[in-house]
Amino acid sequence: MRRARWLTTPFMLAVLGCVVLAGWAVWSGGALDGTVARQVRTSSVYAAPGVGLDVAAAEQVIGNRRLVVVMLGHGADLSGTCDRVKRAAAGTLVLLLDRDGDRFDTYGCSELPDSGPHGKHFGDAMVAETTIADGIDEFVDRPLEAVKVIAVNYDQLVKAGIVPDDARTVSPSLPRYLVAIAAVAAVVAGSALLFAAGRRAGRIAAVRRDRRDRATDGRTMLSAAAAVVAQQIIDLDPRFGTTSGYREVAAAYTELLDDVAAADRREETDYSALTERAEALSRRLRALTVTG
Repeated sequence: MRRARWLTTPFMLAVLGCVVLAGWAVWSGGALDGTVARQVRTSSVYAAPGVGLDVAAAEQVIGNRRLVVVMLGHGADLSGTCDRVKRAAAGTLVLLLDRDGDRFDTYGCSELPDSGPHGKHFGDAMVAETTIADGIDEFVDRPLEAVKVIAVNYDQLVKAGIVPDDARTVSPSLPRYLVAIAAVAAVVAGSALLFAAGRRAGRIAAVRRDRRDRATDGRTMLSAAAAVVAQQIIDLDPRFGTTSGYREVAAAYTELLDDVAAADRREETDYSALTERAEALSRRLRALTVTG
């Protein structure tokens, strides 16, 4: 039962929430993606080793079109690769290629909005997938030129209203935004908490110091008053040592000293009552002098 209550504390719930959020961010950010999906998540071109494509130049050719070109090695599973890049290349028209002798083996893979079997642009997606690779077989030995033809085909599809004419945008996934917001919120909340705790600690320290200062001042005044009484007793002892009034004051002074010692052990902060007792004894001794 104690362990169960510990797991449901606000701190542990916050930790669990952060773990879930971090896991979601890692998954949606592509940590489990394969090599191709990881590349096309932020790039418009992937080229397998040995295909001879200048990736940087091909990316410049495609620009910000909603187009992704994937050139794989001969005999690659184009359909399976399409399935693996669906989430990474969402919102684009993907063309997968591999060289098969003197021609390209192609596979169109539309991930454009509403291009699924039940989407309103399913027909447009079919047209785009089947025509995006037209004319590229003439450039089997020049893959960069093939990419240029693919880009021209895409522009023709845009003019025909078959694919959207807006640009592809690559932005962090929602969990990453949430992680960033949570981090900022944690910093702000932590700073505010430290500031509030610091102010509270400062106020407490100021109060304690004020009490110590007042206690020190009170103890000083008590010591001065007690010293006056002690000196009076010493001075009057030869004359009034045997009188009952003098002996009563001396006994009261002894009790006062005991009470002062007890107050010091208790670390009292208010010595005003003891000071008043010492002053009262001093007045009694002065009165004894006058009457004596």
